[in-house]
Amino acid sequence: MATITLKGNKINTAGNLPETGSKAPDFLLTATDLSTKSLTNYKGSKLVLNIFPSLDTGTCAASVRQFNKEASELENTKVLCISRDLPFAQSRFCAAEGIENVESLSDFKTGQFGKDYGLEFVDGPLEGLHSRCVVVLDENGTVKYTEQVSETVDEPNYKAALEALYE
Repeated sequence: MATITLKGNKINTAGNLPETGSKAPDFLLTATDLSTKSLTNYKGSKLVLNIFPSLDTGTCAASVRQFNKEASELENTKVLCISRDLPFAQSRFCAAEGIENVESLSDFKTGQFGKDYGLEFVDGPLEGLHSRCVVVLDENGTVKYTEQVSETVDEPNYKAALEALYE
C-alpha cells in the first residue's frame, strides 16, 4: 500500500506500482470504440501509461494534453491515457481538445487494472479511482520507469518518463 496526498490529506492505494525490471501485468481495458485492449495489442511498441483519476480535473486534462504533444515526436511508442472515465467521456474530451496522438483506455468495467497495478485509491474522496501515475514499458512489456505522483493535484515528471524510453 502506498500513501499519497490529495490537497495535503493522506489517502492510500491498493498496493505498489510494478517494480522496475519486472514484467507489467496484463490488462483488459475498454477503448473509445468500446473494443477491449490488452497489453498484447501493443507488443513491439514502447508504452507510456499515463494514469489518472478523471479527465474532469484540470491536472488530468493537462497531462493528456502534454503527453499528446510529446507523443507526436516519439518513435515506436504509444501513449495510453488510462482512467475510470467512461469511454464516451474520453472520446468527447479528445475530440473537443484535438487530441490525436494518444489512446484513451477505460478501466470502468471492473477496476481490475487499478488493483493489478496497485494504484487504486482504497479510501478518501477519490476511493475507487486511479492515483496519478506514469509507467513506462519497453517493447517486451518490461517496466522501465514508474512514478506515483505523491500529491494528486501535481502533474507527473514528463521529462523523466520520456527519458526512460531511451535508457
